[in-house]
Amino acid sequence: MTDVAKSTPAPRALGRKSIRPTLRPRELLTDDPDLAGSWMAQVITLVPQAFPGVLGESLTGKALQDGLWQLRTHDLRTFGEGRHHNVDDTPAGGGAGMVLRADIVGKAILEAKSQARGITPLIYLSPRGRPFDQAMARSLARADGVILLCGRFEGVDERALDHFGVTEVSLGDFILTGGEIAAQALIDATVRLIPRVLGNQASTEEESFSHGLLEHPQYTKPAVWEGRAIPEVLLSGHHAKITAWRKAMAERLTKERRPDLWRAYCAQHGLNPDEDQEL
Repeated sequence: MTDVAKSTPAPRALGRKSIRPTLRPRELLTDDPDLAGSWMAQVITLVPQAFPGVLGESLTGKALQDGLWQLRTHDLRTFGEGRHHNVDDTPAGGGAGMVLRADIVGKAILEAKSQARGITPLIYLSPRGRPFDQAMARSLARADGVILLCGRFEGVDERALDHFGVTEVSLGDFILTGGEIAAQALIDATVRLIPRVLGNQASTEEESFSHGLLEHPQYTKPAVWEGRAIPEVLLSGHHAKITAWRKAMAERLTKERRPDLWRAYCAQHGLNPDEDQEL
């Protein structure tokens, strides 16, 4: 097991230390104590050195250092067997590539679950999973944490997924070399919803998808650039008109660019998706 915060310096004591049984011995005093009550992301991966990556930067990185959330990796290789700590084998029935073994993955999942608390979903990043969206990010942010299994090669033995009731989640209809990039995207989208991480809660409430629509266009200084001016209504100081303009633009963009979201929004609000809503 590798505690990611070792590469992300943090204060030595950031809260009351929480101690739970584990399959592997842990130091009771470390530079990255288990903070009671803070949201924890645990990642099972063959490349633990990939974390925290971009998660250690900017607002999410500061929140990690401040103890608003925790990040812990479990190196799948340490659970491997034999001299070379093998974690995979050839597919049953033949075929190209290698498959992560159920017994090896199972040990890592048990280790992660022994350190989890409360509501901690177990997710496998997979292109065949349920699409990840803002609603799922909000749900995960309300949990106590998440355990993410990052696949490699041809995937994971199905028996491990079935045995532990793993939820498969996809970032989209494309293939990545491994699940680590997807895991960082999921964590980023979730952590930013945790109170105090962004500092301004209104920012998350006004973004794309927060109300079922894409976000309206944004502008700032200078007032005119390359002959393009900021829309006059945004400079009017009339807050009601500004709000109405932003809503209309959000509806227009959603209808034009994401008809699937537009249909869902109209269904939720009793609107006809084929009629113009005074756009």
